[in-house]
Amino acid sequence: MPGPDYILDIDGLTPVQAEPPTAGASGSGRPWIAVKWTCCSVYSRIYRHRDGDRYEGRCPKCMKQATARVGPGGTSRRFFEAG
Repeated sequence: MPGPDYILDIDGLTPVQAEPPTAGASGSGRPWIAVKWTCCSVYSRIYRHRDGDRYEGRCPKCMKQATARVGPGGTSRRFFEAG
């Protein structure tokens, strides 16, 4: 199996052990990562920016923002905590 087509360098997000098998790009959609927002105890997806250099999203309840940069030296995890 080839490696992932993404590497994340994440500042302020903490990796979580669980990685759902369905996370990531779904065929024709934009790539995404899953985030548990600890500020409001909810989960959501945040999507890769059109530039392809970062993932950006907001907590669906309090609108707190998180950004995860894509780059060398990052992680291949798909599930994170923020907030």
